[in-house]
Amino acid sequence: MTAKIKPSKGAPYARILGVGGYRPTRVVPNEEILKHIESSDEWIRSRSGIATRHWASPDETVSAMSVEASGKAIADAGITPEQIGGVIVSTVSHFKQTPAIATEIAYKIGAGKPAAFDISAGCAGFGYGLTLAKGMVVEGSAEYVLVIGVERLSDLTDLEDRATAFLFGDGAGAVVVGPSKEPAIGPTVWGSEGDKSHTIKQTHAWDVYRTTPVPGGQGPEVRLSADEIRYPAITQEGQAVFRWAVFEMAKVAQQALDDAGVSPEDLDVFIPHQANMRIIDSMVKTLKLPETVTVARDVETTGNTSAASIPLAMERLLATGAAKSGDTALVIGFGAGLVYAATVVTLP
Repeated sequence: MTAKIKPSKGAPYARILGVGGYRPTRVVPNEEILKHIESSDEWIRSRSGIATRHWASPDETVSAMSVEASGKAIADAGITPEQIGGVIVSTVSHFKQTPAIATEIAYKIGAGKPAAFDISAGCAGFGYGLTLAKGMVVEGSAEYVLVIGVERLSDLTDLEDRATAFLFGDGAGAVVVGPSKEPAIGPTVWGSEGDKSHTIKQTHAWDVYRTTPVPGGQGPEVRLSADEIRYPAITQEGQAVFRWAVFEMAKVAQQALDDAGVSPEDLDVFIPHQANMRIIDSMVKTLKLPETVTVARDVETTGNTSAASIPLAMERLLATGAAKSGDTALVIGFGAGLVYAATVVTLP
């Protein structure tokens, strides 16, 4: 006799219940970047919209920033750390291959023994994590899930690369996802275009620096000459990425609206990945968003924080009153891979 598996018993729907953010204390203006590259403040602002960014101190680690943001999100959700049944961390700047930084964060916030794991989906990582968390709540494997986007991209910035030196910032954003009686996180439109993965990438893999004996090999191996060895950094083909983001991501955003049954006129807030002000403005125009829609432009003072950018922008909009609890928001992340994820949510 074949055993019958009992169906899962989760919540009918899921929603974002709380949000928190952490920005490092050090604010870095464009003038500091200009010490290393031939450019100008006007050029940086016109190309990216960025005036300042936050860079982490040695004490502001990936873990420490995540703990701060998580504490705020848990308090905002009105629950206790012990109620967290899952911790999902999206980051590309936690440099230990294992264990997952999520396990350390879960312990430090006092979450007990939740499922805890890291994902690497670049600037779309928050959207990926949010979708996984929604599935966990609805499936019933966790009642409350903590989703964290965190980066120390200053560790992966080449200050002599004129195309990227001014782009990146550090920070952490977190949300708590929990049960809902009505739909509050729409269907996710996500995907990847791996044929374009070369347009945003790390300059070198870590193994090029290996000088110890390689198992099964003939002995120590060094793949770069002394003149070539530089710490890995993020590089990108700016124009190719810009064109892809402007033309293709507007289509993805529109599909997310359609799948959620929401029109541009129904929207209250638009929170795109904070990569570039020109990309944001172009998407607003292409989507024909009404002037009544509040648009996140956190990139001006925070820079591109990859997986952290959407929750950080969300937290600031709510904290300043530019957006309010219950507003309908379209969120979309896109970046290295090239990967993307978009959905419509009700703000906490």
